[in-house]
Amino acid sequence: MLNHLSLRLRVFLFFLLLAAGGLVISALALWVGYQRARDPGLLDAFIFAEILIAFGMLALVAGVWLLFDDNVAKPIERLSAQLRARAHAGVSADLDLQAARYLGDLAPAAAGLAEQLAANAMNTAEAVAAETAHLASEKQRLTALLTEIPVAMLLAGPKHQIVLYDAQAAEVLAQIAHPRLNASLFDYLEATGLTDAYAKLIKTGKDVHCTLTSVDGRQTYSARIKPLGDAPGYMLVFDDSAAQIEPDEARPLVYDFELLETPGDDAFEERPLLDLCFVVFDTETTGLLPHKDEIVQIGAVRVVKGKIVEGERLDTLVNPGIPIPPASTKVHKVSDRMVQGAPDIAQAGRSFHQFARDAVIVAHNAPFDMAFLHRHAERMQVEWTHPILDTVLLSAVLFGASETHTLDSVCERLGITIPEALRHTALGDAVATAEVLVLMLPMLNARGMTTFGDVIAETRKHGRLLEDLN
Repeated sequence: MLNHLSLRLRVFLFFLLLAAGGLVISALALWVGYQRARDPGLLDAFIFAEILIAFGMLALVAGVWLLFDDNVAKPIERLSAQLRARAHAGVSADLDLQAARYLGDLAPAAAGLAEQLAANAMNTAEAVAAETAHLASEKQRLTALLTEIPVAMLLAGPKHQIVLYDAQAAEVLAQIAHPRLNASLFDYLEATGLTDAYAKLIKTGKDVHCTLTSVDGRQTYSARIKPLGDAPGYMLVFDDSAAQIEPDEARPLVYDFELLETPGDDAFEERPLLDLCFVVFDTETTGLLPHKDEIVQIGAVRVVKGKIVEGERLDTLVNPGIPIPPASTKVHKVSDRMVQGAPDIAQAGRSFHQFARDAVIVAHNAPFDMAFLHRHAERMQVEWTHPILDTVLLSAVLFGASETHTLDSVCERLGITIPEALRHTALGDAVATAEVLVLMLPMLNARGMTTFGDVIAETRKHGRLLEDLN
C-alpha cells in the first residue's frame, strides 16, 4: 500500500510515527515513575511534565521533518523528475545540483549518468535522423505517386476511421466538418452507402463505384472505394469534377499508417494512452470570471499516436457580445474591432465540439476553460461529455505538487519555448500545451501509468491544486 504513496508523504508518515512513538514511550515512562513514587500528590506534576515533553517532542520532530523535507525529500523528488524528463522526454536542461547539495554524491552521480545518457541519445538521434531522411524520401515518392491520381483521395481503416487524406480530400471533408485523422468517416458521410460499398469490396476484392451523401444531406459525391492489397482498410476516391486538380499541383498529405491497425474494444479507461486522440485547447476571454465573462478566442490542435498532427488546427475569434475590457486586450491583443463579424459562442462552440469529437480534451487548468463552454452548452446545442485531462495535474504527478505548475514554468522545465508573439494567444498557448503533453506521455508510461484510467487515478490525488488556482 505504501508503494502507491509519494516519497514526501511516506517521509511525513515516518516522522508522524516517530512522534507518536515518542509520546507513547514518554507517557509510559512517566506513568511507571508515578506508580513507583506512590505519592498521589505528584500526579499533576507528572501530567504537566508529559505535556511539556509532548510539546517539545512535537516541535522537535516537526522541525527535523521540515528540514528533511526541504533538503532531502523535495530534492530527491525534483531530481527523479528531471532524470525522467531527460530519459523519456528528451529534455536536455541541466540538473539542479544546488537544490540536491545535501544528498551527498547522489546528485553528481545522477548528473554523470545523465551526461552519458545524453551522449547515447545523441548517437541514437543521428541514426534516427538518417532513418527520418529515408522516410522523408519515401514520403516524397508517395506524394509524387499520388499526384498521378488527379482526384481527391483518402485512406480509411477497416472501421472506417481516416488514416490518410490529401489536401484535396481535406477540402471535400471541410465542406462538412473539420478533417481529422482517426475520425470516423460517418462523421462526414451517411453510413449506409459507404458500408454497402465496403461490404461489396470485401466480397469481390475489386473497385466499387458508389454514390455517397454528406451527413447533413446537402451534398452528394460520386466516389470509388479501392482495396489496399494485403493491408486492411480501403482507399476512397472522390470522382467529382469539383475535387479534381491539375497533375502538377502540390499534394500535401496528412497520415498515420499505424491507424490501420484496428484498436481493441476495451473500455475507455483501459485504453493505452498512445492509442487515444487528444484535442488540446486554450481560450482567451474578456476576464477571469467564467460565470459572467465571455470567450473571445479559441485555439486547438490535435494529438494522435503521441504526435501533434500538423494541419489539424482550430483558430477562431469569437464575438463575445459584450465590450472587451482594455486590460484584457492588453494581455491577449484581441480587440472589439477584431471580433466584429466573428462567430458567436454558439457557432464557435459547435465547431470546436465537432473538432474534439471522440477525443480526450486537454487544457492547462481545464476547469477554467471548460466552465465557459459548459455555461453556453444549451446555446450550442451540444453536451460536453468528453474525457478531460489537465496538464496542471499531469505536472503535479510527474514533478511533485510542491513545484510551480504555471504553463511557463512547465514549459521551462521541459525545454519548450513559447514564442513571445504567440504567448497569451489561444492557438499559441494550445500548441505549447500540446508540446507539453507530447513530452509527458512517455514520462507517464515510464512511471507505469500506461492507460487513461491509470492517469486519471493519479491526477485525482492532486485535485486541490485546481481548487487553489480557481
